[in-house]
Amino acid sequence: METAKSTLKKIRAINRMSAGQRIKSYLRHPLSLTLALLVCLAALITVCMLVFIVVYILAKGIPYLTPSLFELEYTTENVSLFPAIVTTIEMTLLSLLIAAPLGILTAVYLVEYAKRGNKLVGLVRLTSETLSGIPSIVYGLFGMLFFVTAVHWGYSLISGAFTLAIMILPLIMRTTEEALKSVPDPYREASFGLGAGKLRTVFVIVLPSAVPGILAGVILAVGRIVGETAALIYTAGTVAQIPMGKDFLFMSGRTLAIHMYALSSEALYTNQAYATAVVLLITVLLINTLSALIARRLTKG
Repeated sequence: METAKSTLKKIRAINRMSAGQRIKSYLRHPLSLTLALLVCLAALITVCMLVFIVVYILAKGIPYLTPSLFELEYTTENVSLFPAIVTTIEMTLLSLLIAAPLGILTAVYLVEYAKRGNKLVGLVRLTSETLSGIPSIVYGLFGMLFFVTAVHWGYSLISGAFTLAIMILPLIMRTTEEALKSVPDPYREASFGLGAGKLRTVFVIVLPSAVPGILAGVILAVGRIVGETAALIYTAGTVAQIPMGKDFLFMSGRTLAIHMYALSSEALYTNQAYATAVVLLITVLLINTLSALIARRLTKG
């Protein structure tokens, strides 16, 4: 315990140092200097890789972003990606509508209601960790055998949405669980002291405080949905049309990732595939920015 306290004091003292003082401190300790340089090098390599990928995709794809790519109907001449954009939005919303409430409420039970040492809690956590490690192609085969064939939904949006919901459920559960654990216990104690019940404390005090962490998990889930191909090829299909009408949930469609895969695999529309990658990149960036703004607004509120 004393060692941990002394280590914390040293870390705080280092954080209060100026840049020159830190350099002198590192020079007196070669191992610390080596570790600091390795950390900086790793961060620099990561940033450079990210910048290179983004710049490469933009340079390859932006010249081929023509108006014909955004026409309402897909043909072999315009290879429009507009139907894929609409399908991607629908698939994302449907998957989150299924997985987010279930994952968040499960995490609330595990953190706030379940007793410590409960065997059910251990089983649920083991199951979620197992599910998070399964390859997406396995989810696709399961979705095809169960939702497409056994339930008779066919290649449709709802088959793909339920398959993706199962895939992202462990991610939302774990991030929500960690976000709830990060809420300080005095918040709960103060709420109980004012006479609030368990349910009111959870939904009025704890959950709003954990919103940034929960939204971080949702953003990661959205990224996995938008970039998924293998699971959706076996469940949602690859039809390049906008699912519309009363039965749109049971219509097939292709997302942006599948659209890009189809164009690149045909080897006739490589340039249009790069243009689709640009739109996909911008879409993910917009979703992340919007989610961050919502989290900031809710936190301030």
